[in-house]
Amino acid sequence: MAAPDSGPQGLTRRPSRSAATTTFSTEVFDNEVVPSAIAPIAPLLRVANEVEPERPRVAYLCRFYAFEKAHRLDPGSSGRGVRQFKTLLLQRLERENASSLSARVKKSDAREITSFYQQYYDHYVKAVQEEQVDRAQVSKAYNTLNQLFEVLCGVNKSEKVEEVAPEIIAAARDVQEKTEIYAPYNILPLDSAGATQAVMQLDEVKAAVAALWNTRGLNWPSAFEQHRQKANDLDLLDWLRAMFGFQRDNVRNQREHLILLLANTHIRLHPKPEPLNKLDDRAVDAVLDKLFKNYKTWCKFLGRKHSLRLPQGQQEVQQRKILYMGLYLLIWGEAANVRFMPECLCYIFHNMAYELHGLLAGNVSIVTGENIKPSYGGDDEAFLRKVITPLYRVIEKEAKKGGGGKAPHTAWCNYDDLNEYFWSSDCFSLGWPMRDDGDFFKSTRDLAQGRKGSKRKSGSTGKSYFIETRTFWHIFRSFDRMWTFYILALQAMLIIAFSKVSPLDIFQKDVLKDLSSIFITAAFLRVLQSILDMVLNFPGYHRCRFTDVLRNILKIVVSLAWAVILPLFYVHSFNDSPQQIADILSFLKNIQGVPSLYLLAVAVYLLPNLLTAVLFLFPMLRRFIENSDWHIIRFLLWWSQPRIYVGRGMHESQFALMKYTFFWLLLLACKFTVSYFIQIKPLVEPTEDIMKIRRINYEWHEFFPNAEHNYGAVVSLWAPVIMVYFMDTQIWYAIFQTLYGGIVGAFDRLGEIRTLGMLRSRFQSLPGAFNTYLVPSDKSTKRGFSFSKKFAEASASRRSEAAKFAQLWNEVICSFREEDLISDRKCSAT
Repeated sequence: MAAPDSGPQGLTRRPSRSAATTTFSTEVFDNEVVPSAIAPIAPLLRVANEVEPERPRVAYLCRFYAFEKAHRLDPGSSGRGVRQFKTLLLQRLERENASSLSARVKKSDAREITSFYQQYYDHYVKAVQEEQVDRAQVSKAYNTLNQLFEVLCGVNKSEKVEEVAPEIIAAARDVQEKTEIYAPYNILPLDSAGATQAVMQLDEVKAAVAALWNTRGLNWPSAFEQHRQKANDLDLLDWLRAMFGFQRDNVRNQREHLILLLANTHIRLHPKPEPLNKLDDRAVDAVLDKLFKNYKTWCKFLGRKHSLRLPQGQQEVQQRKILYMGLYLLIWGEAANVRFMPECLCYIFHNMAYELHGLLAGNVSIVTGENIKPSYGGDDEAFLRKVITPLYRVIEKEAKKGGGGKAPHTAWCNYDDLNEYFWSSDCFSLGWPMRDDGDFFKSTRDLAQGRKGSKRKSGSTGKSYFIETRTFWHIFRSFDRMWTFYILALQAMLIIAFSKVSPLDIFQKDVLKDLSSIFITAAFLRVLQSILDMVLNFPGYHRCRFTDVLRNILKIVVSLAWAVILPLFYVHSFNDSPQQIADILSFLKNIQGVPSLYLLAVAVYLLPNLLTAVLFLFPMLRRFIENSDWHIIRFLLWWSQPRIYVGRGMHESQFALMKYTFFWLLLLACKFTVSYFIQIKPLVEPTEDIMKIRRINYEWHEFFPNAEHNYGAVVSLWAPVIMVYFMDTQIWYAIFQTLYGGIVGAFDRLGEIRTLGMLRSRFQSLPGAFNTYLVPSDKSTKRGFSFSKKFAEASASRRSEAAKFAQLWNEVICSFREEDLISDRKCSAT
């Protein structure tokens, strides 16, 4: 600005007009909808809107300085919406220059803004020091003064004013100091200005704050905020920030988080701690166990000792526990998208907690001979730049491979796939500090070695367990037990139907002989299942252990062996077996005391299924086995399923399992009864009659050459029945679900209130229900079961009981208003 009335002529570049200028309007500046590329100018525009009614010229100078700052932030106007925004802002400056200049009080812009700054300071700052003013208004006034001082310096520089007045500089320093005191907060005002707030007067909050400010015995870096060290204004989280390089705002947020966790747990202890303003060890232990439950389980799963090591002195134990909790919360608060990988956070905490123990214990490094220091140092934002950023780049690179969800699932890794890397002890091969050439960083290896000129191609982090290969074979593989059960049941019903015996006579020798063939069918279905498991999971085995691949191969070999052994033994076990097979297996006749060979083979084949059935009926036993780390149990479970970290021991209670089993037993009994007597058995005689027809001449002889029976008619007869057999389970499930839901709804009295009128009528008895169930009473009443419960309405003689409910209802309505669920304009109606 070359002269007071020159307007924006000093700009070196005028933004060009565009047809897209209608994207923004003059209301944009009032609403502070600023493009992200020039977001720092938003406070300046807010101050301009605030002071415009009183000093239009000061508002003009604020917008003009915001325009210059936006031009410095994005000189080429390449950001999204920046060019349109700057064009409209320039148009507004040109339009308001003359009017604001005529309303100017002082002779120059520098004097105008200087006088207004002093006036604003005297009116808002000095006045609020003598009166009790809302903290939010004070903080807003200090922020406004900071923005005005920035504009004042810019105006003086443009008008070549040599120096700012000493009283203005003194006022600016005072404002800067007070701005740090009135720092923004979420729930707890932990600065000196918030000591008088009501929430800070609670004993449990005082206890948590005092424990967090116990920094006795900690060695501070000499260059870390010396003025606060002298004032003893640093706590345990500040020490962690100095050691590990966390962000200042993250420390501020997690400080409130940790204090609230400790305070809420402390006040809920029973019996109450004495004194109440001293943090009880039980509260610290409760929060510690809750925070590190997953971490301890992860260490136990990988066979590693956790890093939560406590000192011998009893006085230092509580401080050490709070340091561990603060470290974990700071890691979580700064992890960004890495939060979706909880076991990755466990790995980070495991190593950083070990370093924390070394720092506090004064351990000496074997390599350097000096005291152990954090691997990533305590520089400003060191944790974000050196730990989180490399992990985030892996997530970003893998997400780009997904092509917006269009790429195959096998071509990229999501959060779960990357997190599975930390379910194996192989993750410790990354080391600490993490190696750039580790397996986890394969996808970003080209970024890490780009500056070195390496031509090594980046790979893929890979998958470990679940691989989604898109194919229709998943219809069988995902529900293989259901399909196997239905196919075997269909085979059994066909055998019984064509044997023309009653279902009660199935224990006859000839019928049992035919029914036992279902185990051969089961063996062939198991071969199909094993092959699908191997083929559909094959893309993920490049990050699996050799034992995992070996297990799938052995399953195919064993299932093929059973598919060969069972048919041979089935034929050999009967007198009419072929002579060639009998000669091959003739050596087995010499074994004395062995039951029927086929039955023995079936018993061995069904042994794993019987064990699975026992574990299903006793979920507590299965939960113990899956959570056990005994090597013998892990070896036995190795064959059934891969050992993964999640989903272990997640089983329903015994009673819930009994209800579930009874529901499906009743449903399947009805299904198979109807399928046998209505669908299958009536088709036996027509099928036999059709098969007796001989000498059939087909017009399409290419499909049925030399056909002696009418197979086409049989297929057309049975195909709809078989299709309905496999699909009618959903119909039966809908029927049973409706019946069961109706019974549950009747007991829970669902649908008792069906209209708004009935809802309004229930409000008369709502105080009675509130006093009956939620207000403590010395009278013990026996409550019998009934489908309907009636409560006394609030009459004139029971106004005291209604008043108790009114307090609760008012709080509910106030909460609705705070959350904007109802409008304040409805106050009179409520």
